Amino acid sequence: MATINSPPHHHLLRNASLILLSILFLPLSTTLLFLSYAVSKLISPQATTRHRIRNKRGPHGGASFRPRTVLVTGVGMTKGLSLARTFYLAGHNVIGADFQSYRISPCGRFSRALRKFYALPKPNADDGAAYYINTLLCIVQTEGVDLWVSCSGVASAVEDGQAKEVLERRSDCRCVQSDVPTTAMLHEKDTFVTETARLGLPVPEMHNVTSRAAVHKVLNESPRTKKRYIMKSVGMDNKSQWNMTVLPRRTLSETYGHLSTIPIAEDKPWVLQEFVKGKQYCTHALIVNGEVKAFVACPSLELLMHYEALPADSVLSKAMLRFTQEFARRSGGSMTGHLSFDFLIEERVTEKGAEMGLVPTECNPRAHTAVVLFQGREKEMAEAYMSALKVHKRLNINGYTNGDGGDKQPLTPQHPPGYHWMGHDVATLLIYPLLFLLLRKITLSEYLQNCRAFLEYLLFWKDGTYELWDPLPAWWLYHVYWPGQFLACIFLGKNWSRVNISTIEMFGDGHTYDGIC
Repeated sequence: MATINSPPHHHLLRNASLILLSILFLPLSTTLLFLSYAVSKLISPQATTRHRIRNKRGPHGGASFRPRTVLVTGVGMTKGLSLARTFYLAGHNVIGADFQSYRISPCGRFSRALRKFYALPKPNADDGAAYYINTLLCIVQTEGVDLWVSCSGVASAVEDGQAKEVLERRSDCRCVQSDVPTTAMLHEKDTFVTETARLGLPVPEMHNVTSRAAVHKVLNESPRTKKRYIMKSVGMDNKSQWNMTVLPRRTLSETYGHLSTIPIAEDKPWVLQEFVKGKQYCTHALIVNGEVKAFVACPSLELLMHYEALPADSVLSKAMLRFTQEFARRSGGSMTGHLSFDFLIEERVTEKGAEMGLVPTECNPRAHTAVVLFQGREKEMAEAYMSALKVHKRLNINGYTNGDGGDKQPLTPQHPPGYHWMGHDVATLLIYPLLFLLLRKITLSEYLQNCRAFLEYLLFWKDGTYELWDPLPAWWLYHVYWPGQFLACIFLGKNWSRVNISTIEMFGDGHTYDGIC
């Protein structure tokens, strides 16, 4: 399998093979596309329309429901598409917007959930965020948008914070997006840890380093402190995201050799974070006026492509929820936006026995793909977002806030299925393992285990992009969008190490190529 440093012809073969794979599955996918349209009309004619009308009439058949116009940005990603469908099924009018990569429209553009789609210009070094923000403002004013739900990603994180301030100042639109100071603080790993510690919440030990000498100074204390560390780029360096090398290495020469490959400098700061051995978890939370309105936690990996919710009443889920609530409350009680924490569960042995510690490692001030786990609770989820339109008067007294609904439990998923992405599993569980089997790099037993896992996902899990009543986005994703990206990589000579289908990211050379998350 090709890596980022593989010869050019390896990358050419990989891109070409993935394009060929898409072509081979095109007849099957196209058949499924038309069957989906036929079955959705035959078995449940106008089901989604009736569902929307029922929601519009209110819970008791009255006409109390008022449909709102919602702008969702990032509809090319699963999280944005999922929320757009949520608002649509709840009876609201949905406007979608997103960036276009190599002039290829994102899959969400073709969703039935959207009343209209707008292509967004990417923030750039020439005009900064001005053109991007003005485009959002124009959309809001033209469409009469009541609520903007930002599902954009890393590429426009701080710019979305700037847009929120402009939109709420120059229009009546409310925004589910943190302001600039909050977004900037949470976006960077070092400032997030510093702020979390200031709030009196647990954090891992972390050192800001801008030179190899500073790194060695910390590592030289490791034999005495018995602590080990991993290095992370302060900014969003996706190459470092996948490199979790534990330092110091077994020998001094190995440590020096690893550090020599890291581009560390005053203008490229890194953090040396204490290595915590434990299971990884991630969360998605909707925060409105400092209150957690919706929350879900699930097991995590470096590249998470299979989502399964933790039971809301589990000890771990409750602990992560309490941390999120405390973070939002201690931050001042006025935060409105998304919070997505990454946690490690550290097992400690004390005199009293084994204990588990919750260690937050990162925070992303944006929506998480785990939001797909709320499917089936569209009406309640939409109501949670619509609470951002209400004016809450909250008074902070001795660190506590009062206000409407402050004691309500947040919305959580109810026994959702697991979610996966079929295109990812076909490649990673069937095709590539088959090649390894033919090359005798794995045994037949190992390949059959992959086949068994694939069948389990196929039969008992749900695809994160495909919906019976809205099948075109999934077809477009696998047969237009991704083949177009791979073709562009061939012609432009861009190498990548991994792709994330759900967030349409391509990782390579420490950069995300034209991705939006």
